[in-house]
Amino acid sequence: MKSSRFLLSAVFIFTLTSYAQNNKVKKDDLVVLADSVETAPKINLDSIQLAPSNEMLDEETYWTIIEKSLKETKNQEDQELFLTSALEQLSPKEMIGFRLRTDKLLFDSYTSNLWCANFVISNGKADDGFDYFRCWLISRGKEAYYKTMENPDYLVNLVENEPKTYDFEGFWYVAVEAFKNMTNKDLQAYIDYENFKTTDENYPLLEFNWNVDDPKTMEKVCPVLFKKFMTH
Repeated sequence: MKSSRFLLSAVFIFTLTSYAQNNKVKKDDLVVLADSVETAPKINLDSIQLAPSNEMLDEETYWTIIEKSLKETKNQEDQELFLTSALEQLSPKEMIGFRLRTDKLLFDSYTSNLWCANFVISNGKADDGFDYFRCWLISRGKEAYYKTMENPDYLVNLVENEPKTYDFEGFWYVAVEAFKNMTNKDLQAYIDYENFKTTDENYPLLEFNWNVDDPKTMEKVCPVLFKKFMTH
């Protein structure tokens, strides 16, 4: 029984690695079931001498993992646990790549329009949680992320009917947690920051096109959200 479980895990890990190397992962091809694969063996980084990396995980692989987590869980806490377990099946470099892909998506979504939308859907209560709001948005999947980036009013399809703060702090750290669990090392010590610049340390200085003291400017950015949450 033990040998068959080890063989199953080995085949699973080899398959994931082959997909990542070929960058041809399809959504329905990646199987990341937290309860269907035996716990991966601990990784001794000292024996493989992993170099700092600036390579993001293939984007389709990234979104496939997130979409699977949404299908297999019903709340944020379970999604966080699922993602951590799924990432533990990847190689150390791929875990780093997941974190780097997350950082890149956070960097790209650091915009005035999205900040306005976050302010509006919380009716002004989420002005200090923009990073974790964007983590929440990414955790909703590829379509939710890119359609919201294109038009902030798309959030009306993702949020509830009453003003609310949306955030998912733990999402930012699932790769860090998985890396720690499998290697007993700090993932961030293996990021090549010299060549990976799209991090929170390098966010641009935003020029806001809206002002809380002038509601019409917020209405111009996201009229649908503004009408739903700020005109009561």
